[in-house]
Amino acid sequence: MELTPRLRLMNWLVQQGLTGLPENDLLRGFCDRCRAGGMPLSRAIVFIDTLHPIFEGRGFRWNDSETNESDAFEYGSTSSGDASQTWRRSTFYHMLENGQDEMAIDLADCATLDFSMINELAEKGHKHFVSFVHRFGEGGTIGEMDCFYSYWTTRQSEGFGEHHLAALRDLVPVLGLAVKSAAQVDIARTLGRVYLGRETAEQVMRGRISRGVTERIKAVLWYSDVRGSTAISERIGPDEIIPFLNDYAQASIDAIHDAGGEVLKLIGDGVLAMFTQENVAKRAALRAEHRFRRNLNALNIRRASEGRPTTSAYVGLHVGEVFYGNIGSEDRLDFTVVGPAVNEVSRIASMCSSVDRELLTSQAFRDGLDGAGRNYLVSTGRFALRGISRAQDLYTLDPDVAADEVVAGKYERYLAS
Repeated sequence: MELTPRLRLMNWLVQQGLTGLPENDLLRGFCDRCRAGGMPLSRAIVFIDTLHPIFEGRGFRWNDSETNESDAFEYGSTSSGDASQTWRRSTFYHMLENGQDEMAIDLADCATLDFSMINELAEKGHKHFVSFVHRFGEGGTIGEMDCFYSYWTTRQSEGFGEHHLAALRDLVPVLGLAVKSAAQVDIARTLGRVYLGRETAEQVMRGRISRGVTERIKAVLWYSDVRGSTAISERIGPDEIIPFLNDYAQASIDAIHDAGGEVLKLIGDGVLAMFTQENVAKRAALRAEHRFRRNLNALNIRRASEGRPTTSAYVGLHVGEVFYGNIGSEDRLDFTVVGPAVNEVSRIASMCSSVDRELLTSQAFRDGLDGAGRNYLVSTGRFALRGISRAQDLYTLDPDVAADEVVAGKYERYLAS
C-alpha cells in the first residue's frame, strides 16, 4: 500500500473517529479502503475490553466474502471455564505473556501450533496471519480496557509482504484510536443507563449536569419493596444475600422498563421509578405492577426448585408534581426526583404490610384513571401516613381480579389496550 492512500486512510479514520462512526462501520470502511489501496486483506477481527455489568468486551469482524457470522459480537468473562481456555490458547494471550506487540504466522505451516482459530483459518483458505496488541498507557486505561487487539489475514500465497506489514503497522494504531474513541462513548452511555436510568442518562449525556438545574414535572411514581427481606437476609448465608436481592430487583426493573417506566434509584431492596407518558402513565404503572407479579411467580418457582427462599413484594403508586434534575454538592450530584410526592409514595408502599395488600395506590392515582380503570381499584380505608400532614384514602386491586378468571381476563385486556 503506497504512502498516499495510506495517508488518505489515516485522515479518513481521524475524521470518522471525530464524527462518531460506529466501530463495525469503522472496520468495514478501513478494510475496503485497504483493499482498494492494494492490500490483499481476506479477514479481520478487532476487539477491545469494556466496562459493562455483563460483558467483558466487544469485537467486530470483517470478511472478504459473505458468511453467517455477525459483524459485531460481545464476550463474557475470560477468567474461567471454556472462555478462559480459549483465551489462553490465543495468540493475544501468548503475546501479552511474552511482551510481544506483533506476531505473524504462515498458515500453510501451522499444524504444530496450538493456537485457537489458526487451523480453522487455514482450512478456509487464508494463507498468512498477523496479530497486533496495542497497549494503552495508564492514563488511557478504563477498568479492563487496556489494549486494542486485532488480527488480519490474506489469501495471497506469498503472504502480506513487508510493505503490507509496514502499512498495517502504521494504520492499525490509528484504527485502534478511532475504535477506542467510539468504545468510550459506548461505555459512558452504558454506565449512565446502568447507574442513572435510561432517560436520566440521556439527560446527563445531553449536558444537563449543572447543579440545581431541575424541572417541575407531573409523574406517576412507583415505590416497591421486597417483603420480609431483612428476616430472609438474616437466615441465609452471606454469599446468598446479593443473588437474592438481584433476583427480585431484576423482576421489578424488567417490569418497569417493559411498561415504559424509568427506574430512578435502588434503595436497599426498594425501587423508586416514575412513568411520564402523557395520558397513559397511570395505566402503564398498573401494567408494570401486573408484569411484576408474573415475574415474581416465575422467579419464585425457579428459586423454590433450587431450594432457595422466596418472597413477594409491596408496591405503592402515586401521582404528583416533583422536581426532576441535579441535586447535591458541587462535586457529588444525583439526578433524581424530589418533592412531597416522593415521600408519599414510599409511605404508601410501607402501609401495604399493615393492611395486608401487595398493592396500594393513592386517591390521586385512582382519580386520574379512566372510568374502567377506577372500577378495578377498591378502597382499603382512610389512613394517616407517617410524616404526611393529612390522612388519605388508599386503594388496592379488586380481589375479584385474582379470584375470578373472567374479571382477570377483562383486567388484562384493559392493561393491554
